[in-house]
Amino acid sequence: MLQFLNVQNSPVDESSLLKAVQSVHSLIDKELAAGIDPKNVFLCGFSQGGALTLASVLLYPKTLGGGAVFSGWVPFNSSSIIERITPEAKRTPILWSHGIADGTVLFEAGQAGPPFLQHVGMNCEFKAYPGLAHSLNSQELQHLESWIKSRLQSSS
Repeated sequence: MLQFLNVQNSPVDESSLLKAVQSVHSLIDKELAAGIDPKNVFLCGFSQGGALTLASVLLYPKTLGGGAVFSGWVPFNSSSIIERITPEAKRTPILWSHGIADGTVLFEAGQAGPPFLQHVGMNCEFKAYPGLAHSLNSQELQHLESWIKSRLQSSS
């Protein structure tokens, strides 16, 4: 497993993050080569996986169906990475969910995501969950299901 930081105490290792992003992009490329419509590709991740989801969506050169970040954060602040976000990637919708009681990835870190995305020209739906710590709940998963279903492209 690729790890680019220790959630408890450290800055992002940008080179490790970019290696992890390349691995995700390789998986997406295999699906597209198999004939999957990119708008039917959804990346979802929790915690560090949420941060990786966000970085992978932002740095992928095509518009995807969506990216869902659960209890995640923006994993970089480098202008060189921000400059690599293509107009196509900016059209990928983002769902961001975060528990207000999260003591591992603080709620404030999650709240910083939508303004960052707006700054780079992307749309983001943010959902806060009162009482939810660093975990997922059935409400989040039900919302994710309906969010994805509303964006799936017909194969006809």
